[in-house]
Amino acid sequence: MKEELLKIDDVAKQSGLSKRTIRYYEEIGILQPPERSEGGTRLYHQDHVEFLKKITVAKEVLGLTLQEVQQFITLTDTIESQRAEYRKASAPGEQREMLAEMIGILDKQLELLEQKMGKILNVQTELVTLRERARAAIERIDHK
Repeated sequence: MKEELLKIDDVAKQSGLSKRTIRYYEEIGILQPPERSEGGTRLYHQDHVEFLKKITVAKEVLGLTLQEVQQFITLTDTIESQRAEYRKASAPGEQREMLAEMIGILDKQLELLEQKMGKILNVQTELVTLRERARAAIERIDHK
């Protein structure tokens, strides 16, 4: 069964992104360029839609910038290729070396997330402090 090819309108609807954003992601290299029809129309696969959804989650839920998303995707791609190579390896020494490399890559991803979480926690702390100061000011006003 042949996979259905999608036009950019369909991809935009399914991913929740604008056509302009999708083209921009292609332009800066976050999204792999799709096939094109003879007339030059972009022809996407469902994998493109799923990938765009992952980017959206990374940006919105994790609060990553586009540069951080690119870094995260590069690391994820490297892990996937490492996993494929690991499956082919038969010598324990080679497997160990590959696993050590994978751990290094995972450490980089975790470091990126920890930095982001630290920044989020700092903002949260500031907001909680401001809220408490505002509540204390209301208390002072109410007791005058």
